[in-house]
Amino acid sequence: MMEITTKGIDEFVVNVLSEVGRSLIIDTTKNKLVDTKKNRNDLVTNFDKSTEQFVVSMIKEAYPEATIVSEEGFGDDVQSMDGLVFFVDPIDGTMNFVKRGDDFASMIGVYLDGEPFIGGIIDVMRKKIFHGGPNYGIFCDNEKINLPENKALIDGLIDISAPMALNNYLNTQEVVKNSSGLRVYGSAGIIFEHLLLGKEVMYMSYLAPWDLAAGRVLCEGAGLRVASVDDTPVNMLKSQVVIAGTQNVVSEVLKTVKNCD
Repeated sequence: MMEITTKGIDEFVVNVLSEVGRSLIIDTTKNKLVDTKKNRNDLVTNFDKSTEQFVVSMIKEAYPEATIVSEEGFGDDVQSMDGLVFFVDPIDGTMNFVKRGDDFASMIGVYLDGEPFIGGIIDVMRKKIFHGGPNYGIFCDNEKINLPENKALIDGLIDISAPMALNNYLNTQEVVKNSSGLRVYGSAGIIFEHLLLGKEVMYMSYLAPWDLAAGRVLCEGAGLRVASVDDTPVNMLKSQVVIAGTQNVVSEVLKTVKNCD
């Protein structure tokens, strides 16, 4: 059993994601067994499952006392955020993985007694790992990143899930009009990377715990804000609409979506 330290868990997450990245780059060239989950656009492949099994096994070996929330069901039935909790998204952006072979990620978020602790996101095809936490610093590979500028909505590009924007859910089309423009990437991990680098100023989507966990840790560690759409405390054990971005943008967007009636 490994000791629970910020540096130790950060190094563990980076090492696991490095192995995952090497495997997934090879997997993009292989025939994929593709199945659907909730609908025809909610895909899962044999590589989602094998990747998750690998990550879960590594966590259980290193931190047997931890509990694991995972997308494909190889983790635990987690009912509490007490202790050490890992969140695993083996392939974030499976549609991109299947259809494009690009713009997908793998993510691990770690929480300690309910608080964001360490996050890791690998941009697989670009071979970049974003990692760290609020009390440790945020890094791209071995380099500490500069904190993104606290821009306003009018000054930046935003990402909103396509169904939300198309259906004007929660007044999202007004948000788009007040921004510099809308982008849609199909992978939460890739979008969180853009937020960390200051390429975009906001992301709004309906996210499952494994979609959100790593990105929340990294964003908050970089001085960005992550909020539920009703501005209540974020519950990491349920799916919810989340707004992530600069402090200025999240405050502005929360006012817009609250006025959607």
